[in-house]
Formats: sequence, structure tokens, C-alpha cells
Amino acid sequence: MIPVELRVNGSTRRLELDPRVSLLDALREHVGLTGTKKGCNQGACGACTVLVDGERIAACLALAVQYSGREITTVEGVGQPEHLHPLQRAFVREDGFQCGFCTSGQICSALGMLAEHRAGAPSAVTPHLDVDDIALTDAEIKERMSGNLCRCGAYDGIVAAIREVAS
Repeated sequence: MIPVELRVNGSTRRLELDPRVSLLDALREHVGLTGTKKGCNQGACGACTVLVDGERIAACLALAVQYSGREITTVEGVGQPEHLHPLQRAFVREDGFQCGFCTSGQICSALGMLAEHRAGAPSAVTPHLDVDDIALTDAEIKERMSGNLCRCGAYDGIVAAIREVAS
């Protein structure tokens, strides 16, 4: 066991962890934040997506010790029930969830993706890499969110919610 200091949603948590514990398991089992879901546990579904220093990562593929001292944001840190984040409100309005299992990963991934887009990062479908302002089309949103799967098929609502917040 080694000491690990996780800064999660603005609060510092000091833990003693086996160095092999994933960030996902540390968040769920040691910090008690169960909003981040364990889907495939192989980095393929996106249900475990969290933000680290504003960038999205698959928490199931990350070791908790790697993120000691960094700012981690889970869905619990995005908004509160009485004060939802605009993206969360858009997901509700646009029916961007069905069962809700993937929603936390979708929300965190969308926030990271929107930040990447604002920073000018292209995607695999960006038609011209030399432009300063990449249009956030439905094709861009779908490509940028392709690492997050929805088993219920709420993709149209997810894309509509992201488009709404981006505009």
C-alpha cells in the first residue's frame, strides 16, 4: 500500500492504495463516488470517462497513483441536482439518455470534447486542418464522441444536447 492524494471535484482525498488500483476503482470503491461507471473495464465503452485537469480519460485504464495531486472531475462534480450544468440540462431536454448507465461518461466526455474543439483540435473528419474555426457539425460531434457507447441508442439526443450547448 502506498499513499495517494486524489483531488476529486475540488476536495482532496488521502488514500492508502495498492499501486495496481485503477483510478476507476479508487473513485468508486475508496472515494465512494459511484457516478463513474464500470462498463467494459477495457477502455472500449467510455462509461468510466472522467476529466483530469480538464482532459477526458478512461479511468479504467489509468492507475490511481498516476493521478495523485491532479484535478479529477467526475460527474458528481459537474453539477448538482438543484443546479445542473447546462450540458446536463440539455441531456434532459433532448432525451440524451435512456437507462442512464452511460450518461456520466457521456457528460464528462462531451465536456472534454467541447474543450478540445474550442482549443482548435481537429478530429478524423475535420475537412480542412488549416482553418482557425472548425465547425462543430453532427459528423464532428459523432466522431469526437465515438469512444462513448450507448447501449440504448440515445445517440440522436446526445448529439442534439451537445450541439445545443456548443451553440
